[in-house]
Amino acid sequence: MNNSTVNFTTPETSTNSTTQSFGLMNFLITCIHSINFLFGVPTNVYVIWLIIKGTGNGVALAFFNLNLSICETVNCLNCLVSILAIYFSSLSFLMLFLQGLILTGRPLFQCLICVERYLAVVHPVTFLKFKPLRYRVICCTVVWIIILGSCFYSLFIVISQNVVHIWFFSTQFLLFLSIQLFFLVVVLRALKQSGPGERGREREEENHIKRRAFHLILITFVSMTFIYIPYSITGFCVIVTQQNHQVYWLPGLVCYVLAGFVQPVLYLHRTGKLSSLCSS
Repeated sequence: MNNSTVNFTTPETSTNSTTQSFGLMNFLITCIHSINFLFGVPTNVYVIWLIIKGTGNGVALAFFNLNLSICETVNCLNCLVSILAIYFSSLSFLMLFLQGLILTGRPLFQCLICVERYLAVVHPVTFLKFKPLRYRVICCTVVWIIILGSCFYSLFIVISQNVVHIWFFSTQFLLFLSIQLFFLVVVLRALKQSGPGERGREREEENHIKRRAFHLILITFVSMTFIYIPYSITGFCVIVTQQNHQVYWLPGLVCYVLAGFVQPVLYLHRTGKLSSLCSS
């Protein structure tokens, strides 16, 4: 996230914050961005390295995680841009441009991961049909095109129509949450049902796969809720009250930064690297 994301890029704030005195709010935002940059970049780069290192089917199975980690790495680098934009106003446009990736990239790739788990549990035949890497590449290419459009939208629309910007992204967050909630409920129903004629061991193995998919979607849904519900509530309140201050968006920024570590830590836990890092 960045200064403009803290208030959904209010034009007055994003242009005047570079000339205002370095007050307490800028100090707090700088500290939050610094933490996200210092810890987020090495964590996500390590995840990217692990996925690329796992050649063959390892890359195909974790391709959505790979793109999500790339997106998160750029988000963390944008924190550095946000800090520098306080002193160099020329970087404000780059900060606004990357905001589209921040607001759209993470939820889209998380939804792709949830769709993948949903197909693996509820429609295994379809999942096997679209299991090759080329289908994942097509999906991610479409997502990156959408993200690029969101970046240009953030750059041009925010400057002229801030209220429309708030409405758009607040509605987008609720849509993504609804999609993940749907997958969560469907996978939970599938977990409670057993297929006909299954033997005990086969049923136990299938239930284990379903439980893993359910836990993954549940964690993703909770992290998405933790990230975007504060922003959505604040956005709608700003629209209703017509009052917008940076301090209103600070809790949402903290939630965004903390929840950004969920996916890389979850991947490290699944691969067994987290326990080795903790022991070392």
